[in-house]
Amino acid sequence: MLLLPLIGLLHYQGPPMEEGFMLAFPEQILQGRLPHRDFLHLYGPGSLWVLAAVYKLLGTSLTVERMVGFTQHAAVAFGLFAALRPWGRRVATSAAVIAVVILIGPLGLSAMAWNGALALGVCSLAVGTAAARRADDTRSRRLLFVAGLLGGLALLYRPDLVLAVVLGLGALWWDLERSRRRPLVWGAAAGVALYVPHLLLSGPGAAIRGMFLEPVFELRGGRSLPLPPSWGQVDGFLQRAGALRQTGWPLPMPAVSHQIFLWFVLVPGSIALVVVAAWRLRRRERDSARSRAFWPLALFGAALLQQALQRPDTAHLSWVTGITFALCVPAISSLLEGVLPRWSPGNRTWVGIGAVAVVLVAVIPFYPLRTYADLVGQTFGHNRFGYAITNDGRTFYFGSRSGADDAQRVTDRLRREAKPGETLIVGPTDLSRTNYSDAFFYYLFPDLVPGTRYIEMDPCIADPPDSGLAGELRRNDWLILSDAWSDWSEPNDSAGKGSDAPNQVVRDHYCMVEDAGTFQLLHRCR
Repeated sequence: MLLLPLIGLLHYQGPPMEEGFMLAFPEQILQGRLPHRDFLHLYGPGSLWVLAAVYKLLGTSLTVERMVGFTQHAAVAFGLFAALRPWGRRVATSAAVIAVVILIGPLGLSAMAWNGALALGVCSLAVGTAAARRADDTRSRRLLFVAGLLGGLALLYRPDLVLAVVLGLGALWWDLERSRRRPLVWGAAAGVALYVPHLLLSGPGAAIRGMFLEPVFELRGGRSLPLPPSWGQVDGFLQRAGALRQTGWPLPMPAVSHQIFLWFVLVPGSIALVVVAAWRLRRRERDSARSRAFWPLALFGAALLQQALQRPDTAHLSWVTGITFALCVPAISSLLEGVLPRWSPGNRTWVGIGAVAVVLVAVIPFYPLRTYADLVGQTFGHNRFGYAITNDGRTFYFGSRSGADDAQRVTDRLRREAKPGETLIVGPTDLSRTNYSDAFFYYLFPDLVPGTRYIEMDPCIADPPDSGLAGELRRNDWLILSDAWSDWSEPNDSAGKGSDAPNQVVRDHYCMVEDAGTFQLLHRCR
C-alpha cells in the first residue's frame, strides 16, 4: 500500500511553502545559518538537522527530501504493525494500511516535522512495549533505553507532541517493574538533552520565541479555523483549492464541507472508542501482551486531539485520525470480545476493519481514500498532476501548468541576471498580507542568500509593523512576488492587512525585471 503511490508522489505537486522550506531550511543550516536565530521556524530543530545531514551526504534534491518523507510514513506504518503484533497479523496489517491511506494524502511525501515526530513516537511505543514483554535482561533494558530515546527525539521534532509522548511512555513506565523504569527515563532524557546544543547555538531567547511564543501566541490568530468546522462551506483556503481537483469518485458522497465537519466529529468519537476499549481490556486482562501494547497507544492517540482543535482542516484531521482510526480496529475487536465472546477473533477483526472502511468510503472519501486512489493512478500514468520548474539540475513541481510556465520564466531570467551571493526575497504580491510564500524558489537558487528571516511567511508574524520585513527589503537585491495566493481568505485574522511599509519599499526602491503573470521578478534599483 505504501509503494503503490510512490512514483506518482515523486512527481506530484508539493505544498509550495511547506515543502519549499523543508528543502531550504536544512540547506541554510549547511551554509551556517540557524533556525530561530537566522530564519523563522515554528517547530523543534530535529527534522532540520536530520535533513541537513542527509543533504550533506546525498545532496539536496526533491527526490532525496521526499524519500526521507517516505521513510517517515513507512516508520509510522511499521511502528503500528510492530506495536499491534500481539493482536495478530490481520489487526496489525489493517492498522498499518489505514494509517498509510490517511496520512499520505495531505502533504504527500514532504518530510514534515509532524510526520517525523509521529513516526518516532509510534516506534518508541513499539520498541518499549516489545521490551516490556521480555524477561528482565540486558537486552530488554537496552530496548527500553532506545524506546525512551525515540520518544525524546520525537519532542526534538515537535515539542507540542509532549503530552502524547508523556502519556504513552508514562503508561508504559507505570506498568514496568521498578527496576526496569530507569533505562526508559534515561533514554528519554538523552533525546531531549539534544535541545541543549540547539539552545547554545541559536540562543535561548530566539529558540523559545521560535518554538513557543510565535506559534502559540502570534501565529494562532491568523491560522485558526472555526470550531467545529462550518457545515455549509470549506473554511481552509488550501482545502478549497484542493477541492477544485476532481478526479472522480464512483460512489455517492456528502458535500466536501459536510465531510470535513463529520471528520472533525469523528476525531473525539474515535478517541473515546479507543480509550474505552483499551481501559476495559486493561481491566479484563491487565498483564496480557495485548493490553500492554494497546493502552500506551490509546493514550498517545488521545493526546493528539490538540492538533485537530488548533486548526481543523484536512491536514490536521489526518494527522490525528491516521493513528486513532487505525486503533479503532483492535478497539472494536476488543469491545466485541466482551459482548460476543463466541465470535471468532477473525470475525471480530473484520467488523472493526469494516467499520473503518465504511467511514473512509461513505462518510469522508474525498480526501483520504480518493486522494490515495488518485496518487496510485498517477503512478501508473493516469491524470498526472505536477509541472516541473527547473534550475541547474534542481526541480520542483507546481500544480498549475500556466503557473509553472510563469515560474520558469522568472527562474530563467533570475538565473541569467543574478550573481552568486546576492540576496533574494520571495513573497506575495501584497506584502501586507503574508499568508503564504512560494518558498521553493530559495531551493532552486542555492547560490543566492535569503534576504529575510521569513522564508516561511505567516499572517500576524511577517506582516506586523515591527516584523522587520520592510528593513530587509531595503537591503535586499532580488524580489520574487507571487499572485498565486492573492485570493487567500479564511475566517480568521489572515483576512485583514498588516503594515503597508514593505509594499511602500517595493514601490520606492524596486524595478520590474520580468512580469510573467503569476510571478514577477524585481530588482532593487534605487
